Amino acid sequence: MAGAVDFPLPLGQGDIMSADEERDGVSLTNLDQPLSPDADATKRDLVDYLDAVRHRLLPELNDRPLSVIRMLRGQKPFMQKNLPKYAPDWIETVPVWAEASKREVSYALCNNRRTLLWFANQRAIEYHPTLVRAGQFDHVTHMIIDIDPPEGRDFAVVVGAARLVHRALDDAGLGGAVKTSGAKGMHIFIPVTPASHDDVAAATRALAARAERLDPDLATTAYIRDDRQGKVFLDSTRSGGATVIAAYSPRARPGTPVSFPVAWDQLDDITPADFHIRNALELLGAADPWTERMPQPQDLPADLVAEGHDIPVARVQAMHEGKRRARERRQQGG
Repeated sequence: MAGAVDFPLPLGQGDIMSADEERDGVSLTNLDQPLSPDADATKRDLVDYLDAVRHRLLPELNDRPLSVIRMLRGQKPFMQKNLPKYAPDWIETVPVWAEASKREVSYALCNNRRTLLWFANQRAIEYHPTLVRAGQFDHVTHMIIDIDPPEGRDFAVVVGAARLVHRALDDAGLGGAVKTSGAKGMHIFIPVTPASHDDVAAATRALAARAERLDPDLATTAYIRDDRQGKVFLDSTRSGGATVIAAYSPRARPGTPVSFPVAWDQLDDITPADFHIRNALELLGAADPWTERMPQPQDLPADLVAEGHDIPVARVQAMHEGKRRARERRQQGG
């Protein structure tokens, strides 16, 4: 996938023709065009799905700075963070300082149907909200464990790793909800009461480490890919201002799968490919399993926080280790 694009061009000439349809004051164009050669879905399928699932999806996006992945015709998917200048002025925004680029980014807030439809018409397929809400940047609402399988392994190893995290949660007296990522892995969300960013990040590191210790032959917290030795990666780095694909969001992948909530006792019976925009609504019926299965916010256990503060931050550790290995290679080469 291409890197983030802050100011993408407007849609191509074919997409600024007269509207095929209008909903909630939003002109919808070229609805019968395929999303991509392997999407097995049209733009109409995307719009119809997002419109129908909005009562479940919008609460996940509400007041959270939003990044989207768009897929314009003939182009590779790209991530859009900064709301483009041609966006209508009725879309709510929030300024966020981007430390990496040393500038302010104007993020959209997708708080209503009209905004969601506008993004759908822009061929925004994926919806990645932050773990903080606008105006509450000091409160991370969830701990996240992102389960990432190694290449060539089937989904059974992901399920096995998810069960390790579930056991670690039980041992810590915490509850969480699980969903497919819509790609190869799974996401486990643990809602938490207000705590500092550092404490939430520490607790997440400790939780992943405890799950790893339950079966170190299956799972690893090694951030450097070459150190994982074919094991499932328990990624505990989604914290602070990070984003995670929203429950019910489609993915810009072959078949247009959906990040879909699953029950802990159903993990052995599913794969991510089972859920896509053509069958998700039928599978959901009138239910909202993500909301129904999500525990109430929980206090972070003090021992989990303390343990996590003794674990090095993975990205920082990986950076230093990368520099050390580079020096070693240079010395050996010299």
